[in-house]
Amino acid sequence: MRIGYADPPYIGCAYLYRDQPTYAGEVDHADLIARLNTEYDGWILHAAATTQSIRTIGPLIGDNVRWCSWVKPFAAFKRNMPIAYAWEPVLIKAARKPVVKPGMVYRDWISEPITMKRGLTGAKPERVCHWAFELAGAERDDELHDLFPGTGAVTRAWDSWRKQISLFERA
Repeated sequence: MRIGYADPPYIGCAYLYRDQPTYAGEVDHADLIARLNTEYDGWILHAAATTQSIRTIGPLIGDNVRWCSWVKPFAAFKRNMPIAYAWEPVLIKAARKPVVKPGMVYRDWISEPITMKRGLTGAKPERVCHWAFELAGAERDDELHDLFPGTGAVTRAWDSWRKQISLFERA
């Protein structure tokens, strides 16, 4: 199976990456989601917890997409912002139904601090990626495409996830 992993610059934040060699301006989320739906069996999409982001992305996704949450117990606090952005939506369209052992249940949220000094704002922690891979029903022989490779954190997380012994081995 082919799984797409999209962690694009959040809507209105592309300017933060203008010095990157792959900078292409604001991401066309309609095009991105259409690509995820046509080219991949399952996918993961990170988004911002802003009204603009949710209003833009919400109508674009179809059925069978789960809105999950990455809760950040340690997050960046911004000047003049009375409420911190301490969570983000993670949309997951599973490539296959995750199979878990009796008594095990996946959560549709994860609590994990943000990464620091990883090279780019927004680089994802390995544990968040592992959680998303599991919810997407990924298997070790699947093909993962990191559509916004940035620091390479997602690809490294995929490599480490594929090497570990999962608690949720497929039957």
